[in-house]
Amino acid sequence: MNSIHIISQSLPIIDAIRRINEIHDGPLVLFAVDENDIIRGTLTDGDVRRALIKGISVNAPIANAMHCNFNFLRIGVNDGVEDIHRQRELKMRLVPILDNDNHICEIINLERCRTKLPIDAVLMAGGKGERLRPLTEKTPKPLIKVGDKCIIDYNIDRLLTYGVNHVSVTVNYLGEQIEEHFQAEREGVKIVTVREPKYLGAIGSIKFVETFYNDTVLVMNSDLFTNIDYEDFYLHFHQHDADMSVAAVSYVVKVPYGVFNLNGREIKGVMEKPTYNYYANAGIYLIKKHCLDLIPENEFFNATDFMDKLIATCHKVIRYPISGFWVDIGQHEELARAKEMVKHMKGF
Repeated sequence: MNSIHIISQSLPIIDAIRRINEIHDGPLVLFAVDENDIIRGTLTDGDVRRALIKGISVNAPIANAMHCNFNFLRIGVNDGVEDIHRQRELKMRLVPILDNDNHICEIINLERCRTKLPIDAVLMAGGKGERLRPLTEKTPKPLIKVGDKCIIDYNIDRLLTYGVNHVSVTVNYLGEQIEEHFQAEREGVKIVTVREPKYLGAIGSIKFVETFYNDTVLVMNSDLFTNIDYEDFYLHFHQHDADMSVAAVSYVVKVPYGVFNLNGREIKGVMEKPTYNYYANAGIYLIKKHCLDLIPENEFFNATDFMDKLIATCHKVIRYPISGFWVDIGQHEELARAKEMVKHMKGF
């Protein structure tokens, strides 16, 4: 594994100082390995200063200055999401993932990446966006700009910060523009575009994704503007051992009049200006991969059809309430609202 953060423990401390000086983007941490590439310790600029204060020479081996009691994660132990969450709570910035022989398999930069979710993501981007015409006459809705970014890019970039590295986008209307948009990799991840041969509904086109690499699949509309916490969504899904989890937004209906409680014509009571709270489908779903076999081949099939089928076959479908913001950019009013929100956001 080639990484600027990995160094041999037998090299002199002065080499570690030079290496730390070469790190221009990220935590100033080195992982010291032996001749068999087994990790033996970590070294920061603080460790170097403390060693020099003790009188240790800059020509002494790194092993004389490194910290041997370090945090790490073990590959293949559960899915690691809860472990990474704990590392973040401990304010760790760079965490190595080790195999059973203590070789470094991967290094997670928690300054760039919130976690590493073991999921595949599929974004549905095939719709015509008719309610946003004339903006969508020559531009597919996912590529309409909100601020300085396309709608779909907010969702792609946010998924990448959660460590999702298998992302597919299903396309149809003006699909060649979206295919061109994702020609280049994003943060080292290739975004795969998938053509649906005809309009197959909100979830029918998922059958054309050739390969899923994980047992959990996130499916979502590409035209959403939301700061949903994907890590919490995932943990909630698994803690409840669900087959499908549907992200939901609170929808409040306030009736400005007194409402009768009726028994036929007879009034039994009056509720004065009642408020009703509902949960509406947010268009974001977590699904166990094997359940996707229930989606029919080459047939128009909406997410609600899929939910009904799962429920009818005794699968467990749950609701996950979104606590942050959520905008479905389906009409000009919602697009204007999202554009106004972006003006006041930093780092989204």
